[in-house]
Amino acid sequence: MTDLYIGLMSGTSVDCIDAVLAEFSEVDGELRCHTRAALGHPISNEMREAILALCAPGPSELDRAGQLDRRLGEEFAAATLAVLQKAGVKPSAVKAIGSHGQTVRHRPPGSVSTPFSLQLGDPNTIAALTGITTVADFRRRDMALGGQGAPLMPAFHNAVFRTGRDRAVVNIGGMANITELAADGQVRGYDTGPGNALLDYWVKLHLGQPYDADGAWAASGAPHPTLLNRLMGDPFFAAPAPKSTGREAFNPSWLERASAGLEVPPADVQATLAEVTAASIANGVREFARGGELLVCGGGARNNDLMERLRRRLPTWSVTATNEYGIDADWVEGAGFAWLARQTMLGLHGNCPAVTGADKETVLGGIYPA
Repeated sequence: MTDLYIGLMSGTSVDCIDAVLAEFSEVDGELRCHTRAALGHPISNEMREAILALCAPGPSELDRAGQLDRRLGEEFAAATLAVLQKAGVKPSAVKAIGSHGQTVRHRPPGSVSTPFSLQLGDPNTIAALTGITTVADFRRRDMALGGQGAPLMPAFHNAVFRTGRDRAVVNIGGMANITELAADGQVRGYDTGPGNALLDYWVKLHLGQPYDADGAWAASGAPHPTLLNRLMGDPFFAAPAPKSTGREAFNPSWLERASAGLEVPPADVQATLAEVTAASIANGVREFARGGELLVCGGGARNNDLMERLRRRLPTWSVTATNEYGIDADWVEGAGFAWLARQTMLGLHGNCPAVTGADKETVLGGIYPA
């Protein structure tokens, strides 16, 4: 028996909506995940700016958030219908949609007196426009149980990438997070810090490009020692897990404060930011095990410069994209939210308390029937 689920994800980079049609089956008690179709549904520049504007306090937030919630719901629905058309699959064949939504504010425990996390992309609208039951709001149940509400992918990584050897999975999106899959069965994971978000910001500011293709601009520069030390001195990097982060902490203002008083060529700043991403990931990997397999997914897996920086810092590790292990690096998170929808519909837990710090395992998300 196989079941079809759709996963929808828009990450910190706010570059597009990932839509993945995933097929799940169990063979001899082992879960198999196959991506039947996937695509990146574009987000307009106007909508992207509206999303980014809500990532920091500002005027008329409630009105802007309410309207953007509906508009994003419509875009998530359009992404769903587009991936179904690509696959030649009818909506009635899909069990459910798992929609992460678009995070506009994430305040984990320790950052504010009352932690919360807010994602936009109205699941009522998605269900109404697609005719498919939608599961959404995955983070807040974990947070209600004392957890960080993130990262959510380690439980999925454990389900589909576990092996008998020490293996780590790192997702490099706007932020980066790591899952540690120990040979003895233990699972650990946390956000390591910035991924692509500041790299994208800096290359757009100076070259007018949406991202640094293949990391070519970063590769043309050299990390600035003083700036690198200042950035890596942020307390988040030394903080113990569980921990999660976002644009609230790692943003242009953070970079401006660290670079105050320094004269650094723009290409060297880009190289320094790339080194921060690689160093913070590598530090977590080295603390986990002396060697093993590092599987990389997210947009960072297509950044050749970033992959080489990881290999230089992790000479005893095999560093490869998840493509070689059955799921295209671009679609792992989308497939993960399809899996989370499946877990919810089956009444199974979707969080990993060892990762988030929640009091217990729990079913995540709310179900919005078609």
